[in-house]
Amino acid sequence: MLIFAEKNDRNKEEKRKMKRIISILLYIAILLPLAAQPPKHEVRAAWITAVYGLDWPQTRATSPESIRKQQAELIEILDRLKAANFNTVLFQTRTRGDVLYKSAIEPYNSILTGKVGGDPGYDPLAFAIAECHKRGMECHAWMVTIPLGNRKHVAALGKESVTKKRRAICVPYKREYFLNPGHPQTKEYLMSLVREVVERYDVDGVHFDYLRYPENAPRFPDSYDYRKYSKGRSLAQWRRDNLTEIVRYIYKGVKAMKPWVKVSTCPVGKYKDTSRYPSRGWNAFHTVYQDVQGWLGEGIQDQIYPMLYFRGNHFYPFALDWQEQSNGRQIIPGLGIYFLDPSEGNWTLDEIERQMHFIRAHGLAGEAHYRVKYLMDNTQGLYDALEEDFYTAPALLPAMPWIDNVAPTPPSGLTVETPENGYWKLSWQPATDNDKRNAPMYVVYGSDTYPVDTSNPENILAQRVQGTEYTYVPIRPWTARKYFAVTAIDRCGNESKAIQQQ
Repeated sequence: MLIFAEKNDRNKEEKRKMKRIISILLYIAILLPLAAQPPKHEVRAAWITAVYGLDWPQTRATSPESIRKQQAELIEILDRLKAANFNTVLFQTRTRGDVLYKSAIEPYNSILTGKVGGDPGYDPLAFAIAECHKRGMECHAWMVTIPLGNRKHVAALGKESVTKKRRAICVPYKREYFLNPGHPQTKEYLMSLVREVVERYDVDGVHFDYLRYPENAPRFPDSYDYRKYSKGRSLAQWRRDNLTEIVRYIYKGVKAMKPWVKVSTCPVGKYKDTSRYPSRGWNAFHTVYQDVQGWLGEGIQDQIYPMLYFRGNHFYPFALDWQEQSNGRQIIPGLGIYFLDPSEGNWTLDEIERQMHFIRAHGLAGEAHYRVKYLMDNTQGLYDALEEDFYTAPALLPAMPWIDNVAPTPPSGLTVETPENGYWKLSWQPATDNDKRNAPMYVVYGSDTYPVDTSNPENILAQRVQGTEYTYVPIRPWTARKYFAVTAIDRCGNESKAIQQQ
């Protein structure tokens, strides 16, 4: 009987082992194709946080040497993002009533020099844009909107603070100051900041953060404005309408200046309760008065980066809900990769991997990683996983057909000079497009077979090439491509047919 029992136990254990093996194999069979075949079009974004120098900068720019060091810190971040085939940088441009560019409206953030309003000796936003573009990446100006900081911060800004210059549109609440979304001039003030950035800089997008009321703010001091402007609406509806009007006003203003500049917001991750799962009392619509799906429906956002810093049923049903209500706009979930740090949470790498597989499987536009520090630190091997498994090939940005759906004319006359010292020199005649403000750039492809398959992202050698020449330098001589092709692409993501090497 004892022998029989032992055999039975062994059989049970073998069956359990076999079930586990089968489960693992099925998991691999389902997920490997997704990992092995990255899409040609996908947003791969990272937030670079400047507040408190969390991600950048670590060095204060107070001398020529320290300026170079501060810039080198940013270059190192961008180099590593480029190496892992990222294509979008969300660069913090406004924090709380202060900025990281030379503004006529608000002072420089003290993180740059150690002094409020201190000139770092260069323009950080202009520098970030230029360095992103060199690497074929988009740069979006990430702007915190409504919060202005605590009393200590506001006091440190002194007479340069918006609370001193524009007292009428600012309100104190719970030991902090905020712009008042219910005041009609607030949208004008925010638009003046956006106008500075969009008109003066070659940004690819403006990205709004904290475009919301403070959390659970029944006593937010806007009763005077509510009585004056509500016109019979409930307090909640009036507040939602205030934020919507700001979004609408800025969106239309940006599009009037440069239609190709993407306008996006990172809202609270859950819009409201879904049919699949409740939001458990924390959502954009009811808690902070963001009617984000209303913005999508009206077409006053190009992209949404919902802060889906959750897992399990707090992530997947809400990601699906955003996609189903997108109105064709781009949904790019923000992933809470900071939870991979043991001091922040108890997440493991597979949590983020599952979320990324889900995003691809359900056709969302891509993902954004919060924050870049955890990519640079390769927390729990995340950077390695992206480089080796998920972002194995470059990706172009998804197009914006609601802005422009006409592809540029293709380039012509592609010539390739035979390699000298391992260098290939490509040149071509430009696309004959008439829109000088949105002049086409170029994507260079290469492969071992002719004609070059431009649908395969593994063949992308370079993107956002300006001018009509490109020097191809293979990393390793034995991996050099033999044949080349070039397409024209505009800033709305419309790509022409390819000109193949003759």
